[in-house]
Amino acid sequence: MIYTVTLNPSIDYLVEVENFQMGKVNRTSYEVKFPGGKGINVSRVLKRLGNDTTAFGFIGGQTGEFVKRYLRQEEIFTDFTEIAGDTRINIKLKTGMETEINSQGPVISKENYQQLFSQIEQLKNNDILVLSGSIPSSVPSDVYESMAKTCSDNGIKLVVDTSGKELLSVLQHRPFLIKPNHHELGELFSTKIKNVEDASKYGSKLVESGAQHVIVSMAGSGAVLCTDGDSYTANVPKGKVINSVGAGDSMVAGFIGTYEKTEDIFSSFCFSLASGSATAFSSDLCTLDKIEELLPQIEINKITGG
Repeated sequence: MIYTVTLNPSIDYLVEVENFQMGKVNRTSYEVKFPGGKGINVSRVLKRLGNDTTAFGFIGGQTGEFVKRYLRQEEIFTDFTEIAGDTRINIKLKTGMETEINSQGPVISKENYQQLFSQIEQLKNNDILVLSGSIPSSVPSDVYESMAKTCSDNGIKLVVDTSGKELLSVLQHRPFLIKPNHHELGELFSTKIKNVEDASKYGSKLVESGAQHVIVSMAGSGAVLCTDGDSYTANVPKGKVINSVGAGDSMVAGFIGTYEKTEDIFSSFCFSLASGSATAFSSDLCTLDKIEELLPQIEINKITGG
């Protein structure tokens, strides 16, 4: 089973406004609400790929009920930790350009945190756990590192999609997969990732530090996979980018969803690229039909190693 953790989920409220004017009354031309949070996005894509998945995280209030109800309608298992506060609402405003207004989210109590952690401790050998997204200020800052250690001790495959010190802290516990984008990778090493060779060089350093597989997403330049002393690049298929929200989460879901079925790293890498692109080319998260349509366009080439 694949489990996802979303520590600070949300309702994402997407609104489009034509001819937006500051200080004036503006009317929306389109609006939609859907569950938000990187782990939740991963679970939603996994379900579309035919994988069983359970979403963990903190949820509360009427906004939390909306998230649970929405996921139930998509037949996604949830086992959220109920909290006293309300799940946050994030606003995605499209006015020719895209502006995001993200709420801070509710306070998480020590008891809430311990309840979630006990769920992680009950996972079984060869389960897959996805940790992704920001950490609320009321949760211990070392939460990902602590969960990574539990996964390492219990034979659970760990996938981490975060940045900065939170990402570096899990490397000692040999995560199965990490997925920084090229900006996040550059920040880790105080440099700028300009091309696939740079991504290969610094992604390989993360493998040397403990990660089993590293995918570096590079927007229109495709992605780089570093694994077992070698690096590979894959292109992005052709298409018009409509929506970048959730593309990275779709890459994670495409990789682990395929790996769970095939245990083939290269098929998983191809599916990862197709999934991310299918989301970017859609107004919502990707569908299996769209992914399979894009798959033939993707080619993998080895760029380093013996």
